[in-house]
Amino acid sequence: MRINILVAEIGSTTTVVNGFHEVDSPCPKFIGQGQAPTSVLEGDVNIGLKGAIDDLKKNLNVEDLEYDELIATSSAAGGLRMTVHGLVYDMTVRAAKEAALGAGANIKYITSGKLRKSDLKKIKEINPNIILIAGGVDYGERDTALYNSELIAELDLDVPVIYAGNIENHEEIKEAFEDTKSELYIVDNVYPKIDDLNIEPTRKVIQDVFEKHIIHAPGMERIRDMVTGPIMPTPGAVMNASKLLYEDIGDLLTLDVGGATTDVHSVTEGSDEIARILISPEPVAKRTVEGDLGVYVNMKNIVEMVGREELAENLNISLEELEELIESHKPIPETDLQRNFVEELTLHAVVTAVKRHAGVFRHLYGPGGKKTVAEGKDLTRVKYILGTGGALTRLPNRMDMMKQIALSNKGMELLPNKDAKLLIDNNYIMASLGVLAKRHPQAALSILKDSLEIK
Repeated sequence: MRINILVAEIGSTTTVVNGFHEVDSPCPKFIGQGQAPTSVLEGDVNIGLKGAIDDLKKNLNVEDLEYDELIATSSAAGGLRMTVHGLVYDMTVRAAKEAALGAGANIKYITSGKLRKSDLKKIKEINPNIILIAGGVDYGERDTALYNSELIAELDLDVPVIYAGNIENHEEIKEAFEDTKSELYIVDNVYPKIDDLNIEPTRKVIQDVFEKHIIHAPGMERIRDMVTGPIMPTPGAVMNASKLLYEDIGDLLTLDVGGATTDVHSVTEGSDEIARILISPEPVAKRTVEGDLGVYVNMKNIVEMVGREELAENLNISLEELEELIESHKPIPETDLQRNFVEELTLHAVVTAVKRHAGVFRHLYGPGGKKTVAEGKDLTRVKYILGTGGALTRLPNRMDMMKQIALSNKGMELLPNKDAKLLIDNNYIMASLGVLAKRHPQAALSILKDSLEIK
């Protein structure tokens, strides 16, 4: 059997492959899915990749499977690890952080102002895939970004550096990194003017640099032996698919509940009324990642947040039975009780993650009396809420969990309302379609709408 494109999602624990065919026709098709344990620890992810392809062949009931192109997303080997360094936290640092998160990064360290010796030591310990330096509006403050760049250049790390700060510094930045191991990329300022975010150019370069350098990550050295096309960070691919769908159906929110984290992606400009009282700008496409809200690796964090007594009561079991459930917790639930437990964890992860992602109204009191302002991301115009990831594509009560987002609003939060339509990525292929969209956007959009059952 021959198909056009195979997309591999190389995760920390599992590698999934999805097959797509007739991608240049009016009726592109999703052929099937296979999976196998990721083999980063064996030093060669191709072992897991071949295992997933064998599983796909078994599922398709074919002996041979040929493909024109193999493309990939990856969160293995720690995904895309970045450090971000800017001037003022609420301005250039936040803009740089938004760019990095939107590209699918796992941000390990953030600094504002001039770097200290302890900061440089931390950067060396983290050994990031990419270092992002920002700072100063265009033709504004220059010294901090220059100072930080010179210190990072002196570290002489074999790590790509992206400079996205004051454009007046470009020549000095080039000189600083001229004879270093660091490959330098200079892009447009992420914060060119006060209250003006310009994060898309930086996002694009982050993903390009990731694709070029991911093969240097542990266990990933031989990935290029099999992958013939683009490689994207998995969260960045989910964001790419979300943005593609936004262009077609409008304002949306994508939820990805995983074993270790819960990612929230929103693509919406918000309402004009709230924009007028917003105290600082927000990007149209925003991603937040909650590292404490995973339903397997970080399950105990959620248990502590909810409380054991409340969990036991909701599950109608004793505290002793709950402890047994926690200790025997598996990545994929096997019994009804285990499934109910994961649903409780997922419900809390969904509602908590969206509340952290969303903005709020705040009342300020001054000489003129009370004034209401808005802070953070406005989700009130979101028309669609999408569920992807293992939990929200496989658990039976996933729709009821997503309904709780609007119902949980106490009146001061900028959350979606009850009219937002709920959609599920039934084939669990959103990340794969995000990378497919780089070369075949129409096919990716058509197959995604099929998976979400959008007529």
